[in-house]
Amino acid sequence: FYLGETLDLSRAVAWLAQENLRRPVPDRLLHGVLLLKAVALALREVPELNATWQDDRVVGSEAVHLGVAIFLRGGGLVAPAIHDVDTLELDELMRSFRDLVARARSWSLRSSELSDPTITVTSLGERGAESVLPVIFPPQVAIVGFGRLVERPWISDGQILPCPLVQATLAADHRVTDGHRAGAFLTTLQRLLEEPESL
Repeated sequence: FYLGETLDLSRAVAWLAQENLRRPVPDRLLHGVLLLKAVALALREVPELNATWQDDRVVGSEAVHLGVAIFLRGGGLVAPAIHDVDTLELDELMRSFRDLVARARSWSLRSSELSDPTITVTSLGERGAESVLPVIFPPQVAIVGFGRLVERPWISDGQILPCPLVQATLAADHRVTDGHRAGAFLTTLQRLLEEPESL
């Protein structure tokens, strides 16, 4: 089943802009890294989404190995894992993400990176559509999709303001979770992104 939520990234985008001002260009963070870290931390509160099917039973994972969907220049898609994302600092996560993309596009991934994701995240980035309905990668039980960041009118504290928004979609296996828990996951994502300095 699918659930979607529009996330207000005003605080995250503002924090990221200030954070990147003090960094040299090669060390700057992408907003997608904040999304990855928020997903990993939200899985601590809704851990049943961080699991795989093994021998006809669901096996939860204490480690959060995020599969990251990477579009290849010649066409196609791979979703290798960044390991232990919930424990990484943002700098470490940014370096791991850049390294993973570079190695995916040069066909030099390790087999473990392709075989052990516990959940996958796909993002359409700046050139994609505003929403995505992703398909779960078996044997995983869930996938999170993010559309491109857009600025739209948004009511905040009783005022209509232009806000950076992103559409988050969760696809989940109904044999493992339900709409209430999946909704809690999306609510947790929003809360975490409202406190980007704590990611």
